Amino acid sequence: MRYIRNFCIIAHVDHGKSTLADRLLELTNTVDIKDKNMQLLDNMDLEKERGITIKSHAVQMNYKYKNHIYTLNLIDTPGHIDFSYEVKRSISSCEGALLVVDCIKGIQAQTVSNLSLALKNNLVIIPVLNKIDLIDNNNYGNIIDDIINLLKCSKKDIIPASAKIGLGIRKILENIIIKIPFPKGNSNNPLQAFVFDSIYNPFTGIEFFFRVKNGCIKKGQKLKFLSTNKIFYANDIGCLKLKKISKDKIEAGDVGYLISGIKNNFEVKVGDTITDFYRSAKNPVKKFEDIKHMVFASIYPIKYNEYEDLRTAMEKLQLNDASIYFKPESSSALGYGFHCGFLGMLHLEIIKDRIEREYGISVIVTIPNVSYKIYTKNKSFFVNVPSNFPEYGTFKKVEEPYVLVSIITQNNDIGDIISLCMKKRGIIMDQNYLSSGKVQISFEMPLSEIIIDFYDKLKTITKGYASFDYQFIEYRESDLRKIIVLINREKIESLSMLSHKSKSEILAKKICKKLSALIPKHQFSIPIQASISGKIIARETIKSLRKDVIGKCYGGDITRKKKLLNKQKKGKKKMRELGKVNIPSSAFMTFLKIKD
Repeated sequence: MRYIRNFCIIAHVDHGKSTLADRLLELTNTVDIKDKNMQLLDNMDLEKERGITIKSHAVQMNYKYKNHIYTLNLIDTPGHIDFSYEVKRSISSCEGALLVVDCIKGIQAQTVSNLSLALKNNLVIIPVLNKIDLIDNNNYGNIIDDIINLLKCSKKDIIPASAKIGLGIRKILENIIIKIPFPKGNSNNPLQAFVFDSIYNPFTGIEFFFRVKNGCIKKGQKLKFLSTNKIFYANDIGCLKLKKISKDKIEAGDVGYLISGIKNNFEVKVGDTITDFYRSAKNPVKKFEDIKHMVFASIYPIKYNEYEDLRTAMEKLQLNDASIYFKPESSSALGYGFHCGFLGMLHLEIIKDRIEREYGISVIVTIPNVSYKIYTKNKSFFVNVPSNFPEYGTFKKVEEPYVLVSIITQNNDIGDIISLCMKKRGIIMDQNYLSSGKVQISFEMPLSEIIIDFYDKLKTITKGYASFDYQFIEYRESDLRKIIVLINREKIESLSMLSHKSKSEILAKKICKKLSALIPKHQFSIPIQASISGKIIARETIKSLRKDVIGKCYGGDITRKKKLLNKQKKGKKKMRELGKVNIPSSAFMTFLKIKD
């Protein structure tokens, strides 16, 4: 174990983390020259296009330093707030971390958030100032001061580097060996191995990646999970280069993969502890925590006959991404689909894009919601679908999730940001000025106010310079109202929405006005209504398409014209009673932007 180092890279989105990983792999000869590729660890097209890491990746490198070969296990981490659950598990498997900061953009909100996670786990932090080939001399000194204040380190501890041109990479490797401690553990103790990730292979089943704390895993060994007591065998084990390399044994302190032949994703719990079946450990490496879904929405296929294809796609995606939750549901307007739980809005977008790209299914996503806690006289329960929200007066109180929002921006944007957050029911908590001409502002806000358009508006008013991060705090009592949409006097549950009392009436009017513009005219007039607590608050009417039935009448008695018009009127009335309103899919997609 003295020659093993386990580390991760933490950084804000687009600060050069994946490019730095490429240079480390090249310098340690982990990748052949012929196999060189940009962002080697980002193997999804979506990751490369968006410039973000979605899934954690593990890779083992060997580096010779002072006549000893060191094994360096890099556990790459995502950078976006929606995938912080991946970051937590990666950090739990390491003793150190490279903190990468862009020398142009400086410290960002996610940098601070991921750093606090690393410090809570007592990781050794090695600061790296990246992209110094693009250095801005006016801001360089201020960013260094910010890093020193953040880490309480000295200037000589900060490694200047450029992942693009390969500058400073050797010094980073040497610092990993010198500063990050080797893992602690005992190969003779009962087996304790922490599962930090898993992927689905259609041929071999679920492959999970682990870090051994104590004991060792041998090929063919009978094992079990501590939290579920699921029994399985180690059919194949090995280390993770860019390709899997099979081994007979993986000892304490090391990282590896395991193939067991398990096909059911529910039997493998990422974050669980593996132990020996016969000589079991008593305690897990870390307390097992279930994934907490923050955003809920429904996904429906645009073509009704693609429902079963969508089910198959969702099941396959869940095997590769255990953080997706879904269950079947139906809607009178949209047919059959699935109610899903996501980690955040970006996670929702990624899943939607993957369904459409990888499986060729066009889908509609309904309005995202959060989970609310309802208290009645005898019990409490969670509701994450507006259609299941009880009528006002039938419950004692309702609580909604609040988050602590941290925003880092330029000094001259403070007023606009405070105004935006106040409109979103935010409470300002703290304001901290950084030496690089930036300010860090903290707010406590309802999660429902930031999941739809908050980030877009923040980027607009700050011209793209602001960054933000949020962390769940607690559930707090709130005065909410359910807005029910009626189209042609029929309730459309897919368009139901929950809103705070102070905004509900204004929002109801916006909904009706927007839908009247989105739904095309029919042969009959269509009333669009919004109801709150059983009362109609707003109404718009889409006028009918009218045929000129009296155009063929030239002169003559007026009674003939009236007879034709009355006949048309009766026909329109009958059509409104029997006719079905076709709501285009664009109405549901545009509906997301109504909640201003």
